[in-house]
Amino acid sequence: MASRKNYFYLLISILLALIVYLIPLPGIGSSGHAALSLLVFAVSMWISEVVPLAVTSMIILFIQPLMGIQSFKDAVIGFANPIIFLIIGGFIMADAIRESGLALRLTYTLLSKLGISPKRTLFVSIFSTGLLSAWIENVVAFAMLLPVIKEIIDLMGCENAKNGESNFAKSMVLGASFGSLAGGLATEIGTAPNLMAAAYTKIPFLNWMIFGFPLSIILMLIVWKILLRIFPPEVHDTRNKTVDDKLDLLGPMKRNEKITLLILFFAIVLWVTAGWTGIDSYSVALIAGVLFLFTGVISWRDAQKNIDWGLIIFFGGALSLGSALLNTGAAKWLIKDIILALGSPSPLIITLVLIVLAVSITQVMSNIALAAILVPLSVTLARTQHLPVGIYAVPVAIACSLSFMLPTADPTVAMAHGTGFVKLRDIPRSGIPIIISGIIVTIFVLFTIARPFLGA
Repeated sequence: MASRKNYFYLLISILLALIVYLIPLPGIGSSGHAALSLLVFAVSMWISEVVPLAVTSMIILFIQPLMGIQSFKDAVIGFANPIIFLIIGGFIMADAIRESGLALRLTYTLLSKLGISPKRTLFVSIFSTGLLSAWIENVVAFAMLLPVIKEIIDLMGCENAKNGESNFAKSMVLGASFGSLAGGLATEIGTAPNLMAAAYTKIPFLNWMIFGFPLSIILMLIVWKILLRIFPPEVHDTRNKTVDDKLDLLGPMKRNEKITLLILFFAIVLWVTAGWTGIDSYSVALIAGVLFLFTGVISWRDAQKNIDWGLIIFFGGALSLGSALLNTGAAKWLIKDIILALGSPSPLIITLVLIVLAVSITQVMSNIALAAILVPLSVTLARTQHLPVGIYAVPVAIACSLSFMLPTADPTVAMAHGTGFVKLRDIPRSGIPIIISGIIVTIFVLFTIARPFLGA
């Protein structure tokens, strides 16, 4: 049945692409026309996920010269983008943080310092995953801390938590999931859509952090307040003894933890000072990755196993499709029609429309696939209007990560639902107000703090 369904979606994708290819489109060249046809094919394949995203990207690469869009040499230029090496370095950093045990120590230390109360433990759940997600993949951060969160739920004496009947358990698990999504907005390496926006806009790492961290922290505080309101905890304060016992069991900071903390701090300093030192911000993650390998925190064998090569292939293919749309004039042709349809409204209205569109679609579609489609179009729209290159691309990338409404929206939300602590209806109940708040905060931050840093 699954095979037949996949063949059906593949056939639909091909037919849609052929229809676009055969329909006359005045004002666009043959290569641009073919690029639009390929865009329709890619969108259909990414939405239906007939094959893994990376496989669709490989098809995008070899089919471009066959369709006369651009040569294979030009098609694979996406793999020469420095953002690819930022991703590789980021995966090595994430693996080192996980293997060293630094993440667990961070969480237990926060719990020990803040105390064990329902409000404070929820705060720790949100902010510990959020702070980690600024530097490593959301799913990795959530998976690392989920066992700790389950221990805390047991410690607080929640009844029938695994049947979805404990408000405290719901808020803790959803808090970790939502916190990872909010925390990922803080840096360019925090989420894949951020990376996609950075690849096209060339916004320096520090510039993104200047507006990304305030946005991320505000959104995490909103998540904390909304979850407390919707799921008022039914449990009370307890003693810190169990947490202190866990810290005692961890013992003093081990060699690898100290080295990991030092290298992570060194990488952050390099990112922050890139404008003064002249060190390319894309290479900083590689510098950190090499240091982790040289110091023995992780081995190259482990690093190879834990790098998501599928994501890298997808990224290269998506950037290739974006370059095809830009180089053939297909993106500009599309944007002209969009501007005419909207009647040339203000940048604020266009930003709001794009954010709502991205937020709506990302609940049922891979956020990185959505970013691969919308970001290059947003960049073209900004250039057409002679506005900063990131004025639309950055909010679109952020909106692609406001995936708080359904388990299909993000793997961390699916994992939260899979624990049994959270019922399906609990996700939109808490997620919708967070999304609305996120849209408001995003627009406010982007048109105030971020405006000078969105590129020329």
